[in-house]
Amino acid sequence: MMIHRRSLIASVAATAALPNIAISQTSPRWQRRADMPWATQEVYCTVLDGKSYVAGGLVRDRLHTRINDRVGVYDPASDSWSEAARLPQPRHHPMMATAKGHVWALGGYDRREGGEWTSMTDVWVLDGDLWRPVGQMPQPLAETVGATVDDRIHLIGGRSPAGGKNGQWNDQADVTTQLVFDASEGVWETARPAPEARNSAAASVHGQHIYVTGGRMVEGGRGTGRLDRYDAHSDTWVTLRPIPASESGHQVGGGLAMATVGDKLVAFGGEWLTRPGGVFTETWIYDIAADEWTRGPDMGVPRHGLAGGSVDGVVYALAGGEVYSGGKASGVVEALRL
Repeated sequence: MMIHRRSLIASVAATAALPNIAISQTSPRWQRRADMPWATQEVYCTVLDGKSYVAGGLVRDRLHTRINDRVGVYDPASDSWSEAARLPQPRHHPMMATAKGHVWALGGYDRREGGEWTSMTDVWVLDGDLWRPVGQMPQPLAETVGATVDDRIHLIGGRSPAGGKNGQWNDQADVTTQLVFDASEGVWETARPAPEARNSAAASVHGQHIYVTGGRMVEGGRGTGRLDRYDAHSDTWVTLRPIPASESGHQVGGGLAMATVGDKLVAFGGEWLTRPGGVFTETWIYDIAADEWTRGPDMGVPRHGLAGGSVDGVVYALAGGEVYSGGKASGVVEALRL
């Protein structure tokens, strides 16, 4: 039975490089790697020293879905998982970033008196075997995209409380806000807002540019293939060629992931919510110089709310939800070498 993820949370009772293996195929394709030890969705990841860190999310525990505090570390060199220190508090949608040689976790949602979609402002840094609190974000901002340029963590778009309430998903509204955290100085700034408000988009970095694509507009639940580029030095935005619609006629929407490989961006996954709803298997590859998207190989397992990153020219798709709106979390890991 299909269950909406917001209903699932409400049911809480107490609540990278591939291994050195020769690849013989002539066309690139996604290949299975070691599953994450626990299934989770609504997560992001960041890469430090060749390892991907995936934190929090929504996990299934017997008959209930709960908000998670566990942190998985994937080492593509050995195709193996380990576990880092748990987050100080459970979070789903915590933004992950790397700056100043450390892994950071920012914001996300937790369960409070107002509901299971309470947008949080905590900032934590992984210091050895301990998450250390380092202050608060200037305002709640979740389902955002995060990207680091020159040890400055940019949080762009997403959702913030629209009024006095902050507990349910509908208490939030899509925003164009851009917050910037200087990890060297420990201070926050604001930068030029994004051109359009959306949530659950994806971002990756190429040089001094941050690319933001996909996402969802709440009105009508429609997805967008929009691609915008932010120049971190000039504080300016440019709109580029969007991701094409899929063969099903649906536009890539919320919960996709994206990674940079050389001079290309690789976007994959996501979901559409218009009935009957579904999850994308598609991969789209963007040539930065040509401003052009081409269709890549489909993922073996369709997922949304997944974590995505790249290590040594290989793209990794980690965990996520296998059916739309949160009915089934996954621990599947796939790798794509272009």
